[in-house]
Amino acid sequence: MYFEEFKIGTEVHLAPAVIEKEALLDFAKKYDNIPLHTDEEYAKSTIFGKLIAPGVMSFMAVWAKYLEIDLAGDALLAGKSTKIEWLKPVFAEDVLTGVCIVSDTKRRNAKNGLVELTIEVKNQNGEVVLTNVTEMIVKCKPE
Repeated sequence: MYFEEFKIGTEVHLAPAVIEKEALLDFAKKYDNIPLHTDEEYAKSTIFGKLIAPGVMSFMAVWAKYLEIDLAGDALLAGKSTKIEWLKPVFAEDVLTGVCIVSDTKRRNAKNGLVELTIEVKNQNGEVVLTNVTEMIVKCKPE
């Protein structure tokens, strides 16, 4: 999809992502090895009462579902930025669903523009657990 085809307010619903316990533990041990993510006994003693998923893992599980829709396709030139806010803990076996909204567009030059996407992620209880704002550089239609 070329830059000119992105319309502010367009929504795309993403397929659900399940946070599997073994994947949570594997990811945490490799990339975020703290007891809150890897030690069940320790996690029981925290305000969460059980293991929580690393925030980046929760985001990446939903991001993988976004990539499946390939919104910009061959018109994508590059990612520019991303901002993630974690609002509630994500636990093993949570099912995360996301809605991706085109939240802004800005033409940069005759060849490309910035498309801002906002992704709101909810758990199976309808609670917003994280939000993400990503900017990508997208080709303009050839003249």
